[in-house]
Amino acid sequence: MLAALIRTAQYFKVQIADKPGTLAGILAPLREAGVNLMAVHAFPRNRRTQVDVVTEDPTAFKNVAKAHKLKMQGPKMCLLVDGNDRPGALADLTDRLGSARINMIAVTSLTAGQGRFGAILWVKPGDVKKAAKVFGIGLS
Repeated sequence: MLAALIRTAQYFKVQIADKPGTLAGILAPLREAGVNLMAVHAFPRNRRTQVDVVTEDPTAFKNVAKAHKLKMQGPKMCLLVDGNDRPGALADLTDRLGSARINMIAVTSLTAGQGRFGAILWVKPGDVKKAAKVFGIGLS
């Protein structure tokens, strides 16, 4: 059995310039508005930076993004994992998806300290419902 909380979550894609300070420039207004972020994943894409943002309050995020004219797409769905860190924790998750013939299109996982780990699992939009069923969870 997995010792992890797995849930579906909404995320938004934001495109920003690939220059120093641009990520801070979008995170600061979110902080000032009290928007709590559960995960942020940023990476280069087509000479820009794509930032995937998972937030507790999608409506608040959208309001701040619109007010600051952020180029945003979404919401889209991902799987968010919060669990006990141990050898094989991520392998167990990926094995369950693979056994169900669900292809992950991306994954980010890291230790959170104090014996905890977190992960974001991305699957194709058409596979989100099937992946949720694999883990015995509902859609958010």
